[in-house]
Formats: sequence, structure tokens, C-alpha cells
Amino acid sequence: MSNHRIRARVIYWSKTGNTEKVAHTIHAALAANGVETGVLSVQDATDIDFYAYDLLCIGFPSYRWSPPRPMDNFLKFNRYRQQGRVRVGAPPIPGRYVLIFCTYSGPHTGIREAIPAGLYAGQFFEHLGFTVLDEWYIVGEFHGSAEASTQGRLGDIRGRPDAEDLEKVTQDVNLLLQRIQAKGEAPF
Repeated sequence: MSNHRIRARVIYWSKTGNTEKVAHTIHAALAANGVETGVLSVQDATDIDFYAYDLLCIGFPSYRWSPPRPMDNFLKFNRYRQQGRVRVGAPPIPGRYVLIFCTYSGPHTGIREAIPAGLYAGQFFEHLGFTVLDEWYIVGEFHGSAEASTQGRLGDIRGRPDAEDLEKVTQDVNLLLQRIQAKGEAPF
């Protein structure tokens, strides 16, 4: 077992604040567990080296079953392809993990509106050899539409993610870190 702490970065894009709340909650939970962590908006993370971190937490809202354009552009990391890091067979790199978290309102079909976005984002990291540990889907208010926030498939979602949602995120971070540690590849 190594003596260095796990290094993590939380990178997110948020328009209305839903995803930002979740990102900061993940960051705080990681820090509370002794993880060396930082949180960045996608606009501030353009030069980040993914391979410098043991755990990346990537978050965004679902827009029409996809990540929004700023996150989608961020995910298309051509520099890694040019460096030869995208290889046939996508061999996993031990100790390199990613968590995808996606906020959604799901006014029409609920969580099924978000799942394609999470799976899509995870594919980019799997191509780089990262293990996608999980995809988390967190309900968030549909800002700007009272109808979508109160009459959609999920019912009244005004004010979400709320304290209960964020407490679940904190608990899920604890479980995620236990899973990493159980794999025996964690540096903590």
C-alpha cells in the first residue's frame, strides 16, 4: 500500500446550478475522506492531464439525452488520440477511475432521458483506459419551466437537488471510495 493520498478532480458544467451543487458536494465528501481533491468548471479544466489523477468525477446536465455542448467538446480529447493513448482494445489502466454524474429533470420519460448522456460520456474515458466506476443520475429542478418542474413524469421536483439528494451523494462518495479501496489499487 502506498503512502500517498488519492488524487481526484471534480470537473463539471452547469447552467442553472443543479450540477454545480452536486459537484461541490462530491468535492466536499472526497476531502472529508482525506482525498486530495479540487473542483473545476469545464471552462477552467481545458489543460488538465486526466492521467495525473486517480479519480475523475465528471458532471453535467442531460440536454436531450446528451451532455451539453461545452461538456461534449471537453470530452472529445483529440490530444490523447494524437499522443497514442486511445488504443485498440482500450486496455484498462490499473488505478485510474472515473465517476460520471448527470443531473436531469426528465419531464417526459424520467431517468431514461439522462442515461444515454451518462453512458456516452463514460465511453470517452473507457477509450483512454479508465474504469468507469459508476454513473450517478441526480434529479434537478427544470429551471425556467414550472410545468416541467411540477407536472412531468417525476412530479414536483422544484428545489432539487435538495438536502436529501445531496446527503445521498455524500453517502455514495463514501461507498465509491470503499469500492476503490477494495480493488486494492487505491493509493490510500
